[in-house]
Amino acid sequence: MLKAGITGQAGFVGTHLYNTLGLEPDKFIRIPFEDAFFTDSSKLAEWVSSCDVIVHLAAMNRHHDPEVIYKTNIGLVGQLIAALEHTNSTPFVLFASSTQEERDNLYGKSKREGREMLEKWAVRNDASFTGLVIPNVFGPFGNPYYNSVIATFCHQLTHHETPKIEIDGEVKLIYVGELVEVIMEKIKEKSEKIKDKSKKTKVECVYVPHTGTIKVSELMKLLKEIKTNYFEKGEIPALGDPFHRNLFNTFLTYIDHSAFFPFKLKLNTDNRGSFVETVRLNSGGQVSFSTTVPGITRGNHFHTRKAERFAVIKGKARIELRRIGTKEVLSFELDGAKPSFVDMPVWYTHNIKNVGNEELYTIFWINEHFDARDPDTYFEVV
Repeated sequence: MLKAGITGQAGFVGTHLYNTLGLEPDKFIRIPFEDAFFTDSSKLAEWVSSCDVIVHLAAMNRHHDPEVIYKTNIGLVGQLIAALEHTNSTPFVLFASSTQEERDNLYGKSKREGREMLEKWAVRNDASFTGLVIPNVFGPFGNPYYNSVIATFCHQLTHHETPKIEIDGEVKLIYVGELVEVIMEKIKEKSEKIKDKSKKTKVECVYVPHTGTIKVSELMKLLKEIKTNYFEKGEIPALGDPFHRNLFNTFLTYIDHSAFFPFKLKLNTDNRGSFVETVRLNSGGQVSFSTTVPGITRGNHFHTRKAERFAVIKGKARIELRRIGTKEVLSFELDGAKPSFVDMPVWYTHNIKNVGNEELYTIFWINEHFDARDPDTYFEVV
């Protein structure tokens, strides 16, 4: 069991990494971190001495005064090194740097110098260190106006604001889930060396490849199309390309779910009966159907990669969602007499319960073929 800690645990990447480590409880023990540890040297020292692995993500990305960014980020690295040396701790340290290292700005300078400081610490103490030079990161739950242009555009479009392009440059991107996979692989790669203190450790700098390249104007166009078709028709975009799938999964998490769902479907009736289109597919995926007897609850699981749609076509149901790591539960009442649907974003545990007196008929759509053995399905009660 590897004891892993993350500075910046509550941040954008930190939250995803912390939650992903929690999916493998047989391999990792998460050592909780609080930002306040940086203001209490004794607590920081206790924390670093408890970790086999430290992923240093804590940093300031934006401030009106670039000098504040530089001093803050260098200061955080300095405090971490001081705590490590004070306690004679030599965990594997992984540092999140940025491709802005190459740019002439104080944020990039703070990242480059912070990585170099930790490299020197590792050499002095025969410790293992990996510096990751990372492109622009996007994904669910990023902070608008702070973490990425995608976070800002998604927030603006889902809250009826008008996004603006400041500079129509080309951006190189990586999805947060893909970045977390890189970090997890590095941790696992070093785990045997960490356990065997006799083995010579390694200092390295790794340039993380981007997985998508797009102009800002093209990005805005894609997100506007998603917003128009989704908000007006409940339409799912083409998701064959991994970047488009990740963009859609990101967009979904910025919607005000409590106000938007359940989405009312168009009911067409004639002397033969009724017809309702529940999912308009511009891509593949799987559509399935279930019946549920009164009082029974299905689900209580979440996905990290798959998005789902539940459409009630007969009977009465209560659908509940809760974002992993939070306590707020969103609850929706659906009635087949007025067909409607609710979508389940990634990292939201969800369920559906028959709250009526008759059998409940539900149609499910998922953006990939569903297999209960798929490691993307994790069980947790809403």
